[in-house]
This record gives sequence, structure tokens and C-alpha cells, in this order.
Amino acid sequence: MLTLTCPYCGVAAEETELAPGGEAHLTRHGPGSTDAEFEGYLFARQNPRGVLFERWRHAYGCGKWFLAARDSVTLQVFGTYPAQSKAPPDDLVAAIRAARPGWTPPDRVEAAPAGRVGDDYAANPTPARDALP
Repeated sequence: MLTLTCPYCGVAAEETELAPGGEAHLTRHGPGSTDAEFEGYLFARQNPRGVLFERWRHAYGCGKWFLAARDSVTLQVFGTYPAQSKAPPDDLVAAIRAARPGWTPPDRVEAAPAGRVGDDYAANPTPARDALP
């Protein structure tokens, strides 16, 4: 069972007390964004094997959203931090690097780029997608 500690109330809660919120550190595009940027925001998600950053809500506790870093293979939790953070704290990144030598954070986590890095779907659209009104 996955156990995460809420950074707000300090309670170590099992995953049954939490609500998952998907990938953390997404760039949210506003009304002036291109179709490709908005499509990437809505549908494209990284699903790495290894360390990932996720949003969680302490549903049966304080009710606040927070972010967590964990390994998707081993379910090892590296730590949690407030949802308002633009990037994980340095001590959390250091803990991940100590446990996973050679690990580098994904582009979204360090710089929060404007689009999907390495995703050529928008550059090479399918004919079916272009046929939509």
C-alpha cells in the first residue's frame, strides 16, 4: 500500500485516504495558446518508468492538494511538498539523486516548458485529427 505524508497537516495517509490528481508540474495554457499547446495540456502525459511527480489530495484529511515524488516501479516515496511549488525542493531532488545515481529531472519539472518536450504528435498530426472541424 502506498503511504504519503501530507505536507500541510503532517498525517501519513494510506492511498485509500487520498485522491490522485495526475501528473504534476504541467504547463497550463490560456486562451492565447495554440491548438497544439492546448491539446498537449489536455491529453499528453508523461508516464515514465521510474521517478515521477504527481498531484494528490488529502481527501479524508485536511482536503488540501499536494505534490509527491515516487518511483512508479518500486512505489518508493521520496517525499511530498506543497502544491504551490513550481519545482520540487532541492533536498527532495538530492534524495532522489542519492537513491538513483544518474537520474535527471524531466524537462517539465525543472523549467516547465511551454509544450511537450520530445512529443512530435503536434508536429506530425494524423489525417483523422486534421479532418475534425
